[in-house]
Amino acid sequence: MSADLRDGVLRVLIPGHFSPREERHWVDRMVEKMAAKYPSDPIPEDLPLPALRERAAGLARRYLDGSGVPSAIMWVTNQTTRWASATPAHRTIRLSHRLQGMPDWVVDYVILHEMAHLIEPSHSAAFWRLLAAYPRTETAKAFLDGASFASRRWSRDGQPAAQGPEDPAPAP
Repeated sequence: MSADLRDGVLRVLIPGHFSPREERHWVDRMVEKMAAKYPSDPIPEDLPLPALRERAAGLARRYLDGSGVPSAIMWVTNQTTRWASATPAHRTIRLSHRLQGMPDWVVDYVILHEMAHLIEPSHSAAFWRLLAAYPRTETAKAFLDGASFASRRWSRDGQPAAQGPEDPAPAP
């Protein structure tokens, strides 16, 4: 069983041999999962930031043939484990405030990555083909991997962060 969202339509794929009862059960279950992943709460009107939307539109024209422009794109402070997220059903993108101060080419990659999710929600081959035109995709991914690693290793005050047994503190 699988489910994906394309152009605002949820597609649920199930085996053809399922009974109507099994079909209803699994469709309901997949709809629940996708509803949790893509909530449909109304978007407040004051969220869009014109400068970010302009930046996204320019990136879409340059790298995505004009597709994937979000209806709203904003900075948020509640994303501490992700760099950004997209909600295809609302065509919105939220960027973590932790990206602020990073090189423009890294932020551009993150915006493009999320816009690609507005076109293709999964990380399928089609999704990665959308990002192929951006020349710094791999470098930006490496930069973000390094930033994630560093944030796990070091606290804001420059001291080693608390380490679990599987992630020992760095040697002095």
